[in-house]
Amino acid sequence: MSTDKRARLKEWLASEKATLQPLTFPQRELWEASPVPVADMANHICCLINVRGVMTHAACEAALQRVVDRQEVLRLSFLPGKERPVQMIRQTSDAQLRFQELAPMDRSDEGVEAVAAEVFSEPFDLLNGPLYRAAFLRRAADDHVLVFAIHHAIADGWTLGVFVEELCLAYVQGLMGARESLSPVALTYAAWGAAEREYWQPPELEKCAAYWKPVLADRPRLWSALEGPGTASGPHQRWVTRLPSSTVEAARDLARVTGATLYSTLLSVFQITLHRWTGNADTLVGTPIANRTTQPVREIMGYCASIVPLRMQVDPQRQFSDGLRAVHQTTVEGFGNAMPFSELAAALGDAAHPGHNPVFEVRFALQNHPVPDVTLHGLSATLKMRSTGTARFHIGCEITVFSGALEVVWLFRPELFSKVEIEDLARIFSTTLEAACRSPESRIAALLN
Repeated sequence: MSTDKRARLKEWLASEKATLQPLTFPQRELWEASPVPVADMANHICCLINVRGVMTHAACEAALQRVVDRQEVLRLSFLPGKERPVQMIRQTSDAQLRFQELAPMDRSDEGVEAVAAEVFSEPFDLLNGPLYRAAFLRRAADDHVLVFAIHHAIADGWTLGVFVEELCLAYVQGLMGARESLSPVALTYAAWGAAEREYWQPPELEKCAAYWKPVLADRPRLWSALEGPGTASGPHQRWVTRLPSSTVEAARDLARVTGATLYSTLLSVFQITLHRWTGNADTLVGTPIANRTTQPVREIMGYCASIVPLRMQVDPQRQFSDGLRAVHQTTVEGFGNAMPFSELAAALGDAAHPGHNPVFEVRFALQNHPVPDVTLHGLSATLKMRSTGTARFHIGCEITVFSGALEVVWLFRPELFSKVEIEDLARIFSTTLEAACRSPESRIAALLN
């Protein structure tokens, strides 16, 4: 850090223009338990927000400023520390918004995607911030796309829903002539982190670690021989498939009659799919949990989510319905013993290194965070995810219930898997899910034929 920057920092701290806070547990995961450097663009969470309505640059910037004033993570950056970095939260910060009139050749979906890719790929300055980037692209007077990228250290998937809702509310307030700021949050991200540190004292960590150590002993690693610097950075490739609403309803019905959940039902099918695809009956996935159990936490932007490893044995001779109940029970127990992932990896002695994610290689998620379609006073906004900022796995399956159907996003490292292989994996998942819903009392082996 230069002499000028050190002097400015001291002045900020002395005048209370900025405060320092320890890293939260989820933030520590990025520094201590991730196979990719924190500054890697794989840690960018990216989305497009399609906005319909007459907009102006000044009004958009004023709306974003209201959100920046309310959500402290948009005023946050990181300073080096003796043991680990610390958060620096500025009291105030100017909103950063680009406004661009698209040329006719760039107004197509493909053109917008190309412009967005440039925004998404720009690195963030972790020291000086801000750790978000917003570009407002005008296609027409009433047709805009907000390209938004934010670093995973200050955001998770839930954060995007909060951002869209608050930005739209702030914009409408501005149109109505309101001058006041958005109401303060009931709980700041820093306060949430402090409460987590207070709870996760050594006795509680040791109790949870005692549960996980036997569960994860001799856990399988399917692709460890292929790991290395070549699989350590950069975004995953995406392959998107969709399953009809009839499949969603059938899966929900199956969950109800077996006393399970839609999540457990889809996870059971995914485990069977992995078994057929890899030939390994011992399956292990990492699954995210929102970690937002109270309303105040649901209203803040920030990285609150955690990861729970779920390990199961696929028995081809078992009825699918019985296997589903077992998966549901394992899931309930796993969620009940969830602990900060950085602490879990440390307890297991599994350190991250280039290309190697501690504990698990495969990610499975049923996205349950709010993905709002906002309509307010002639203004509508629709959020479309592009990247989740989760680079710590080789294969990922992220499922969202979208317009009644299932959108299944397959994420994979192109250095390890071809698109043809992932298409085959997606086909197995789809056919197995349909077969399980149609005949849940069949043996698992019959579903694989």
